[in-house]
Amino acid sequence: MFDVEKLEWMREPDSYDIKADKIEIITKPHTDLWQRTYYHFRNDNAPVLQMKTSEKYFSFTVKTGFESKHRFDQCGIVMYLNSDNWLKASVEYENDDFQHLGSVVTNHGYSDWATTAIDASIKSIWYRLSRREDDFCVECSEDGKLFSQMRICHMWEAINEISFGIYACSPENSSFKATFTHMDITECKWSAHDGQQPDAE
Repeated sequence: MFDVEKLEWMREPDSYDIKADKIEIITKPHTDLWQRTYYHFRNDNAPVLQMKTSEKYFSFTVKTGFESKHRFDQCGIVMYLNSDNWLKASVEYENDDFQHLGSVVTNHGYSDWATTAIDASIKSIWYRLSRREDDFCVECSEDGKLFSQMRICHMWEAINEISFGIYACSPENSSFKATFTHMDITECKWSAHDGQQPDAE
């Protein structure tokens, strides 16, 4: 069960509203999360709303709605441990034709970015973040029923307690309203691997 009373802000935004079944965030201009790779800059000022857990196996699901209209506007799920270790998944607005549905994984101070283009008319996406110890699976869905894998990743610093939740930001000079609903925490929906056996140590 998802309890908003357990959420804590990192970099609290000026404008937001938190209810048991809906969270709204108005983004501030020039806010983002990125570390070093390719662009060579370090941006670490996006508002992040998270809760802590030591549970090693679980899934967190949320539906995002976004009124984004400016390049790089984004909102989605996040697991933020510290400036150098975090992951996020979001839809990032690009132009009137397409957006980037993607995820960023940052380990030890270096980010990567995996994306696919989706139509700019899409204004709502579901995400599911699943943990199996220090490995994670990020999935997305348009209807909240059929989820597709976006990526599997390892987080080196996700050893015991982690923090996870939602975020929204506007890297350029813009602002928009991000809405989060249908937030839920369940048993891990990411099944244990039952195929090829791991290599012997």
